[in-house]
Amino acid sequence: MRSGHTMPFGAEVLSRGRVRFALWAPGARQVELCLEDAGAPVPTDRGADGWVRVVVEDARPGSRYRYRIDGRLLVPDPASRFQPDDVHGPSEVVDPFAFEWTDGGWPGRPWEEMVFYELHVGTFTRQGTFAAAEARLDHLADLGITAVQLMPVGDFPGRWNWGYDGVLPFAPDSRYGRPEALKAFVQACHVRGLAVFLDVVYNHFGPEGNYLAAYAPQFFSARHRTPWGGAVDFDGAMSAEVRAFFRENALYWLEEYHLDGLRLDAVHAIHDESPTHILDELAEAVQAGPGASRHVHLVLENDANEARYLRPDAAGRRRYAAQWNDDIHHALHVLATGEREGYYADYPDPVGALARCLTEGFAYQGDYSPYRDRARGERTAGVPLTAFVAFLQNHDQIGNRAFGGRLTTLAPAAAIRAVTALTLLAPSPPLLFMGDEWGAAEPFLFFCDFGPDLAPSVVEGRRKEFARFPAFRDPARRTRIPDPQDEATVRRSTLEWRTLARPEPRRRLAWTRRLLRLRQREVVPLLAQGPITGRATRLGATGLTAEWSFAGGATLRLVANLGAAPCPVPPGWAPAGRRLAAVGSASAGALGPWHVAYYLAE
Repeated sequence: MRSGHTMPFGAEVLSRGRVRFALWAPGARQVELCLEDAGAPVPTDRGADGWVRVVVEDARPGSRYRYRIDGRLLVPDPASRFQPDDVHGPSEVVDPFAFEWTDGGWPGRPWEEMVFYELHVGTFTRQGTFAAAEARLDHLADLGITAVQLMPVGDFPGRWNWGYDGVLPFAPDSRYGRPEALKAFVQACHVRGLAVFLDVVYNHFGPEGNYLAAYAPQFFSARHRTPWGGAVDFDGAMSAEVRAFFRENALYWLEEYHLDGLRLDAVHAIHDESPTHILDELAEAVQAGPGASRHVHLVLENDANEARYLRPDAAGRRRYAAQWNDDIHHALHVLATGEREGYYADYPDPVGALARCLTEGFAYQGDYSPYRDRARGERTAGVPLTAFVAFLQNHDQIGNRAFGGRLTTLAPAAAIRAVTALTLLAPSPPLLFMGDEWGAAEPFLFFCDFGPDLAPSVVEGRRKEFARFPAFRDPARRTRIPDPQDEATVRRSTLEWRTLARPEPRRRLAWTRRLLRLRQREVVPLLAQGPITGRATRLGATGLTAEWSFAGGATLRLVANLGAAPCPVPPGWAPAGRRLAAVGSASAGALGPWHVAYYLAE
């Protein structure tokens, strides 16, 4: 089977050895197509709508090309499918129909089966490539993972980057491999029953290698800003083409790369006052397109906790399957570590916040946030609990720490076991960050590789970011924060697979595997039955019980003491049902420190 996504942007291979090139350049006076293996530049006519289109007889797959703007500036194609020489180099014509797919019968996976594994391709293995990641897929499938979540792979400047500084969102970064290597990775995942999600960034472009302002300044808003620079203009006078660019990007990844879903980064930084928000438009296009014939899921990161994107319509369909739930992470992190700085100050009663997350989704549903000094969130009534992805760690929660410390270096082992068991067996779909399964201790530090104009300011900005924390008020201490530009920072952040030769990581891996298999055997069939009703009860300062009633009549019960001291329970109190799993100890009168147990009454 051969497949691709035809779009109005970029280079499209036509019949009889021709290639059509298309660029939206409303801010340019003149645009020329420069083919590396041809002679003189190919002149083009720019239409009144700002479009430049030209069909070239001599181009072919593999041809490299750029556009010359106003006779002086050479730029890559913003819809380039591949950049062999990084973001400043020429684009390459790619024929997506040259790849032979063998996963034509893959239907995707239903949402209730999702167990996510987030990984960064460049540091998941020493080689840092799609092919090397593919060689580790048996490990993930055997573990009980059902969905691989890739951090952004769109072309970014330099040798290493988290991916959120990408500037060419259609081109897999060449450091990871060619487009065919990513397709082979996706296909290998499907063979093993693994869905593949990709993190995409639609709220901004990175600071280096983005040439759009030189010929299409209409891509950027004069009215809105983001924490990372100019906002994308989704609601201006010429926003139709901008909206199409990102809508086509979503369809491109889902159709041309057979992906099973997308995670949209920081949508609270997408500003759109149009009658139809770009998030709604994009979701409708996905549902009408690839989502009409197989399981395709869209996931949000949204600090605003806007529950309306997750609420089912009259037909029971959700535009967005879920949102990453920072609230449950923050509550569990405070309980496990005792930290209260930064946004953790918003969780003075972490047990109460956790109880609300477990039974309602968000902790903040229009409540006042002291950290933000404003109300945050919307009521979650009518939103299913499966619409909230739960995690103990992800790239942000580790990497945004000054020294990239994982939970293994911040909390007692007993606390980590307790909150891990709680997360992996609760109704909300869980997410592991690469290495969590064996308790990896390697940091995941912030890293990038910008050119000499940006590098010094990035290093200084990273260190200034932490000046407001008491531990870093001393400038000398801030100099110890790792340099994001240093190759050693990337090496330190790379997952060390040799750790699995040691007994304790192997035991931790086997325990995680048992929990995930238990989830698939006992919990997932309940999630498939339909609506879930949840309620929680406090037990002292650090304890709680939670109950989830399922449409088929079963009840899943959680009993937890998330503290280092025993938690008394009422006389004669005992949980009902068959015990599925437990960590820590309990007696007739108290729950022991860091005790978590699940029971199922059928």
